[in-house]
Amino acid sequence: MKKVLYKCNICNTSYKKWAGKCEACGSWNSLIEDNGLSMGPKGKTLGTQRGTIIPLNNISIEEKAPQRTLSKINELDRVLGGGLVNASAILVGGDPGIGKSTLLLQAAVKFSQNGLKTIYISGEEAENQIRMRAQRLQLNSKTLKLGTETNLRNILTTLEAEQPGLAIIDSIQTLWADNIESVPGSISQVRAACHELVLFAKKNNVAIILVGHVTKDGQIAGPRVVEHMVDTVLYFEGDQEHQFRIIRSVKNRYGAADEIGVFEMTGEGLIEVLNPSAFFLSERENPVPGSAVFAGIEGTRPLLVEIQALVAPSTLASPRRTVVGIDSNRLSMILAVLEARCNISFSGMDVYLNVAGGLKIKEPAADLAIAAALLSAVNGVPIEKETVIFGEISLSGALRATAQAELRLKEAQKLGFNFALAPSLIKIKNNPQMKIIRYPNLNTFASAQIEYKDTKFREK
Repeated sequence: MKKVLYKCNICNTSYKKWAGKCEACGSWNSLIEDNGLSMGPKGKTLGTQRGTIIPLNNISIEEKAPQRTLSKINELDRVLGGGLVNASAILVGGDPGIGKSTLLLQAAVKFSQNGLKTIYISGEEAENQIRMRAQRLQLNSKTLKLGTETNLRNILTTLEAEQPGLAIIDSIQTLWADNIESVPGSISQVRAACHELVLFAKKNNVAIILVGHVTKDGQIAGPRVVEHMVDTVLYFEGDQEHQFRIIRSVKNRYGAADEIGVFEMTGEGLIEVLNPSAFFLSERENPVPGSAVFAGIEGTRPLLVEIQALVAPSTLASPRRTVVGIDSNRLSMILAVLEARCNISFSGMDVYLNVAGGLKIKEPAADLAIAAALLSAVNGVPIEKETVIFGEISLSGALRATAQAELRLKEAQKLGFNFALAPSLIKIKNNPQMKIIRYPNLNTFASAQIEYKDTKFREK
């Protein structure tokens, strides 16, 4: 008798019988049937052939780097780690209408023009619709091949006959396997389709790019195991109300994670932004209270962004804490440290924090810039326009050193910044062209801003 188990598609916890709620993670209706491997007769082994086991030291190592193909779209090549790796599987996710299909169509044309045999298979659009989009984007290619299909078996048969170097599947949620008894887009179908396509890519030396829809909380629809099956996971970020788009690498076996590529959405498609720091600071006006420039690092790239804070009296029993682009728990921690270590209270005041341009910052080095923006807003003292800030705040109020300080300062200096506010423990070489003001703790930093009212931070 076949043993049936149930597994939560959120946390992968197994259960012997179905339940409406997963006791491990608290998710509702997340348990799905997971038959796993079929059990053999009692006393018999599952396999019929013994596998090969090799001592670790006897395995030869190829010294040469994996072969890559450039798309000549510099921002996309950067996120991929230096180009497209042969036989790699890439998952691209993002909100509807953010530009996934547009960028991949542009990339498909570029790859095909660079000598890589490319097939673009769509399960959502007809050939004439893709052709109309290509005309709108002014894309012309005689080498790119298009197809519309949702049957997984037909897609694999086509790819095996064509033997392309790159296959783009748009999207994974539209595919269906005839051996799975569920509707397209279900967890079982998505997992089976991804598994078959990844195996085909590895066996036939074909690079596969899969497009995935996202849920309302921003995660790729389907089980998280799909992200573990592929080599690279890319997420599209950005607000549709703004013209910029950010593609971020959250997983990459062949390059740096958290690498970003910045694009600008125009009528002719996505255009890469070669200098993102200048792009994010282009609309910054004269210094106003609550504005601070953070010198951050995204992957291997230095990036300067503006952090904006607004503090206003509140009539509510529980004042608002509204955050856009930064973890709200990080803001709560910084407010608690300011009150406990610096005797600066934000009780009875609404606090609004925003990263200009809609960029999402996860780096702890932004703590000092957030604190500077909050202090500037509550005191009404602007920070000098040519000043960048970075540093991590500990719960004791001490300022911790951040990595790659020299790279941050070089990017700031290139954009005309002359002052930097940083922790005392950062390790950098002497830079006579930039004045670096160091602070040992947050209390000293806050006192400097309160003491001087001429909008300049000065070293004591």
